[in-house]
Amino acid sequence: MLPAPELANLPEIDHVMRAASLTQAGRDALSKCVIRDEYIQKLVPLVTVAEDLESLPDLHRLCNIMKSLILLNDNTIIETVVTDSIILGVVGALEYDPEFPTHKANHRQYLSDQSRYKEVVPIKDAVIRRKIRSTWRLQYLKDVVLARILDDPTFSVLNSLIFFNQVEIVNHIQSNGPFLKELFSVFDPRNADAKRKEDAVQFLHQCASIAKNLQAPARANLFANFISHGLFAVIAFAIKHPNPSLRTTGIDILVALLDHDPIMMRSYMLKAVNEKKTPLTDTLIDLLHTESDLGVKNQLADAVKVLLDPQIGIQDTMGRAGPEGYTKLRPNILSDAFVQHHFDESSKKLFSPLKRLEHRTTFNDMKFQEVALYSHLVDILTFFVRQHLYRTRNVIHSEVLAPRVAQLLKVPQKHLKLIALKFFRTLISLQDTFYQALMTHNNTFGLILDIVYETMPRDNLLNSACLELFEFIKRENIKPIVLHVVEKYGEKLRNITYVDTFQNLILRYEQMQGYGAETTDTTLFSQDDGMSARMQPNGRWQGVKEMDAAEEEYFNASDDEDEWQQDSQPHAAVGAAPQNGAASPVIKPLVDYPDDDEDDAMDTKTEGADEGVQGQQAPVSPTTDASPESPATPVSSTTQTPPERLSEKRRREEEDDDELVKLTSVPKRRSSTSGGPGTAGLLRRKKSITIGTVSSADKGATQGTLGGVTSTAAPKRIAINLGSSTAKSSDAESTDSTSAQTSNEKENKNNDLERGRE
Repeated sequence: MLPAPELANLPEIDHVMRAASLTQAGRDALSKCVIRDEYIQKLVPLVTVAEDLESLPDLHRLCNIMKSLILLNDNTIIETVVTDSIILGVVGALEYDPEFPTHKANHRQYLSDQSRYKEVVPIKDAVIRRKIRSTWRLQYLKDVVLARILDDPTFSVLNSLIFFNQVEIVNHIQSNGPFLKELFSVFDPRNADAKRKEDAVQFLHQCASIAKNLQAPARANLFANFISHGLFAVIAFAIKHPNPSLRTTGIDILVALLDHDPIMMRSYMLKAVNEKKTPLTDTLIDLLHTESDLGVKNQLADAVKVLLDPQIGIQDTMGRAGPEGYTKLRPNILSDAFVQHHFDESSKKLFSPLKRLEHRTTFNDMKFQEVALYSHLVDILTFFVRQHLYRTRNVIHSEVLAPRVAQLLKVPQKHLKLIALKFFRTLISLQDTFYQALMTHNNTFGLILDIVYETMPRDNLLNSACLELFEFIKRENIKPIVLHVVEKYGEKLRNITYVDTFQNLILRYEQMQGYGAETTDTTLFSQDDGMSARMQPNGRWQGVKEMDAAEEEYFNASDDEDEWQQDSQPHAAVGAAPQNGAASPVIKPLVDYPDDDEDDAMDTKTEGADEGVQGQQAPVSPTTDASPESPATPVSSTTQTPPERLSEKRRREEEDDDELVKLTSVPKRRSSTSGGPGTAGLLRRKKSITIGTVSSADKGATQGTLGGVTSTAAPKRIAINLGSSTAKSSDAESTDSTSAQTSNEKENKNNDLERGRE
């Protein structure tokens, strides 16, 4: 239970409410108690008593108590607070905020001013009248009185109450036919009450603002009822009014309609044109030409841009009012030819100020209203070109608008230059032959280069925009423009050297003409196409193009290797003829480049020869001539030295050869290798390991060591038959030990050579 509402109990009441507000259960219990006992109604008289007593502490406590009650977030309490009998007492207590003890607000004076309630047409429903007043008070509490102390839950409760009240008010208005008829009759030309007309415009503006928060079907029905009763006439009256604030109000209503459904607006506008009435667009265009207020001019430009858009998508308008509402609200769609004709006629009227620039010689005396007008007109023209490529051609060509826009590149206002530059940048980005011819037949690029000369070498927006335009031309390789710019303004381009854009543009021109093809084209693909294969339209680097298989094979092959293999075959050394009719193995050339295919062939031939000769031995002679009967089994002591493949690599190999000669020059007991299976297998294994890793000269030295032959020729010319050579040994034990020693020495030398090569 709360203490009795008396001045003496205010400290206790404040303490109890603060304690109860700490928990949700306490808040609920406190709300029920306040509503049941009508506690707020009992606290309101205490405000007057405390003011009479000039008791500032009591007034501060009453302010805190009222804040605590409102922040309980109870709908019933808030609805009670905004009733006619209580609202003044509540806001009276809230005027004495303890956080500002030396200041006092005037909320009661504002809310009690009845002159703020203006009824253009009397509303006879008392419930709706009461809801209108309650909604206004709720908005005042939310936006002014409680703006500093509102938390999110209380803010949501206030917004919900305001929204539901507005829905009821709008539903009543749109369903009240007599009310709407009387409301729009205020704008009858026979009615001379200008003040009442202004109030009616403000009322409709408030209705349009409320409609933004409504559901789509309710909003569509409201606007449909307004349009059917003559809303366009109200907008025309407002935007022609001499008062700038009223013109802004009329534009706001129009923008609300366009935001809701632009197709519906255009349909009604075209219907008026078809009925030989003055369309709304003509009124807006006239106002755009004469309006001095920059804010209104900006809104007018946006409205004209939307209304003259001949290709607005259906978007989600079907879902806004439903299929039935969509059919009911829109008139029949007119033919495309009619739409194009209306677009052409309206565009000619819209861009007439640009056309009048033809006879203007100086731009130093332009007023800021003219600058704003030209800015909006060029912006609208850019929008039309970008969105309606083909529909705009006729207007630009017939009205000769491109040269007029180019004239704006000479104005002193930099932002107007940028807008004109944006227009030409849009034309270039379309890469349309019509617009390219339009720009190349005028001095457009000369004027842009003049801007570059004026602003270089400073870094600013205007200079950067010009450079980006030429960079885009170069990157996209737009041939007609590149040819025109370089041929006509080549001298100017060569004088601009603080950036490489123009030098690259000249280089691109020379590539097109075929100049310096051998020096400039360093890639493996041609530049004949309009755009390089390496650079896609999005400007992203795609990497170097891969060579085809034929090119790969050509560059991987070695001319020196082919010549050496051909020359070495007739000069291959031959070994001694085999005894007892034994077949001799095929010996490949001593200098063998590390090729996998040749290594495999050598291994196969050598192993085949070893298997064919069992238990036979033959002495090795380094000076034996080749046998005509066995041309495939030579053992040579003099072989041709191959040409140098790589000078650096050959130098390193020759140094290794010198070291190997020194190692092998130590006198060793000459002995033959055993022809048994074990020794042959060992030699085959050693050969298969060595042949892929040892250079040609090293192989010759190694083979000479294995055969027990120390030749007087260079190490490269030493040859030995590794596979099937057989020799007689007088001492089996000496043969075994010599073979093992030779194998170990060979392996050590190979390891030393590989380490030296690494």
